[in-house]
Amino acid sequence: MPSSTSTPIRVSARVRGFTYAIRNIVAEAKKVEAAGRKVRYLNIGDPISFGFHTPPHLIAAVEKAMRDGHNGYTASAGVVPAREAVSQEYTSRGMPVSPNRCIITSGTSEGIELTLGAIADAGDEVLVPTPTYPLYTAVLAKLGARAVFYRTDPSNHWQPDLDDVKRLISPATRALVCIDPNNPTGAVYPTETRKALIDIADRANIVLLADEVYGDLAFDGPAPLYGALDPDAPIISYSSLSKAYLAPGWRGGWLACGRSERLDDVLAAIKKLADGRLCSPGPMQFAVAAALTGDRSHQASFVHDLRVRADLTTARLGASPDLTCVAPRAAFYVMPQVRLPPGKTDEDFVLGLLRETGVLCVYGSGFGMPADQGFFRIVYLASPDELASIYDDLVAYARHFCAG
Repeated sequence: MPSSTSTPIRVSARVRGFTYAIRNIVAEAKKVEAAGRKVRYLNIGDPISFGFHTPPHLIAAVEKAMRDGHNGYTASAGVVPAREAVSQEYTSRGMPVSPNRCIITSGTSEGIELTLGAIADAGDEVLVPTPTYPLYTAVLAKLGARAVFYRTDPSNHWQPDLDDVKRLISPATRALVCIDPNNPTGAVYPTETRKALIDIADRANIVLLADEVYGDLAFDGPAPLYGALDPDAPIISYSSLSKAYLAPGWRGGWLACGRSERLDDVLAAIKKLADGRLCSPGPMQFAVAAALTGDRSHQASFVHDLRVRADLTTARLGASPDLTCVAPRAAFYVMPQVRLPPGKTDEDFVLGLLRETGVLCVYGSGFGMPADQGFFRIVYLASPDELASIYDDLVAYARHFCAG
């Protein structure tokens, strides 16, 4: 007989700490759409949604893999051609790494989650930048570990505060996260800063997680790999097909574990966890070699288009007396700041903007910033004409909001 009780079934306490503002705010956008207003989505960095296209030779590689029968499970670490291509790419760029130290993952996100699961126990600490990409805090919440935020400075082009990083190292620290080029700010760190971050991790004997997804989308040329600056440092690098190769929905990513023997046990633990999830999507793995060894001419035009949009964004928002905007140097994100009236928060601004204009951004506190500072993130992938119209509405609403 079915039970007549209506008592809710308890969920894990860890879920209470799991937030992902980039996606969570969409629920509010759907309410606005249901009320009859068009929403202009600037919350998720998906180039495909804004009219950019996956390179044909990558599509051909996946189609061929499917037609050739590669539709079953693969080795949990990934197919050999993909791992060899990652190895060749990293080695050619100054970070020598063998194919058996490369793992194909379901996007960069899974690679990060596998690594954090391999190194962090409940109560351990991981240093992450603020603002941060919320995947890190969400995964650490699931693990019962703690994100410890180190400061980046908007008055210095969002560069990390190295003294703050050093101060936060403790016996509980297990890793240092570096997102460079950066999401959500569009910052690119100079070589001296990168070397200093590597030195901090090396001296503390902790893993440096180098999130380098946007490395090929820096406006002044591809960003060098962290592992190329010190191949023997304890560095694990992550990238994917999602951004620079315009295939986010394929969930094709990889990690490359540096050659240091200090990482051997970490790599073994990552592989063990990878076994438990079987494999990343099989046919899409065959696009990795096509991407890394094939034609990359699409990247030049993509970066050009991004720079045009970045310049427009900086000029339009920077001209407003109610907004400040640090010019991005890579990718397709920017984190402006609105001058908040007393008692108001970044979420108040973002939700008001959405309800009044249909423009959807993400509040800075969703990336770990203080809610009373007024930061918010924009994805500037829309066409220049559409962005110009959006910024007209955003600047006008900011004037109204700040007048209070």
